[in-house]
Amino acid sequence: MDQPRFPGFETQVPNVARRTNDRFFNKVFGWMFAGLSLTAIIAFVINSQIDVPLLLSLEGGMGFFWGALITEIVIVFALSFLINRIGPSTAAILFFLYAAVNGVTFSIFIAFFGLGTAGSAFFIAAGMFGLSTLFGMVTKRDLSKIGSIAIMALLGIMLASLVNIFFIKSGLFSLIVSYVVVILFCVVTAFEVKAYKQINESVYMDESARTKFTIFAAFNLYINFIAILKNLMYILGSDD
Repeated sequence: MDQPRFPGFETQVPNVARRTNDRFFNKVFGWMFAGLSLTAIIAFVINSQIDVPLLLSLEGGMGFFWGALITEIVIVFALSFLINRIGPSTAAILFFLYAAVNGVTFSIFIAFFGLGTAGSAFFIAAGMFGLSTLFGMVTKRDLSKIGSIAIMALLGIMLASLVNIFFIKSGLFSLIVSYVVVILFCVVTAFEVKAYKQINESVYMDESARTKFTIFAAFNLYINFIAILKNLMYILGSDD
C-alpha cells in the first residue's frame, strides 16, 4: 500500500525504529476526549441557561448559529491547510476553538431531540466508532481505495443535503442521508486510523511535528465522531 501523506510530518527515513502505536493513539484519543468534553459542557450549559428554540425564533437568532457553523468550516480549512505553518500551540488552540464552537451548534440538536436521544445516540456512536477504529488498527487490507471513495461520496451527499435543505425540503431524503452519512463516516474512520497507524510506524518526525500530527489526527477523528453522533440523533429523533 502506498504510504498516505498527511500534513504535520517531516520526511520518511529508512530504518527508523517502529514507534509504539499504543502510546500514539492514547495521546490522539486523549486530545479527542478533551475536545468532546468541551463540546458537551458548552452544549449543556447553553441548554440549561438559554431557551434555544425561542432564541432561534427571534430575529437574528438563526444568524447566530449560522455564524457558528461558518466559523467551524473556516477552522477546519485553517487547520487542514496551515498545519505545516503553525506551531503546536496554535494547532491546539484551533482544535479547542472548533470544539467550543461546535458546542454551540450541538446545543441545537440537544434542544430539539432531548437529552435522552442524545444519550442513546452517544452510546451507539461510541460503539460504531470503536468498532471502526478497531478494524482500522487490526486489518491487513488496503483501505486506501474504499476510503477515497467514501470521502468523495461524503462530499457528494453533503452537496445533496444542501440542495435538499434549501430547495427540496424532504424529511425522508434527510433521513436517508443520515443513514448513509453514518455508514460513510465509519468507513472513513477505519481508513484514517489505518493511515495514521502506518505514518506513526514508518515516518520520522521531530517533537513539534509529532505533536501537530497527533492533534491533526485527533481533530479529524473528532469530526468523524461528531458527524456520526449528530446523524444518529436525527435518526433516533425521527423515529419518535
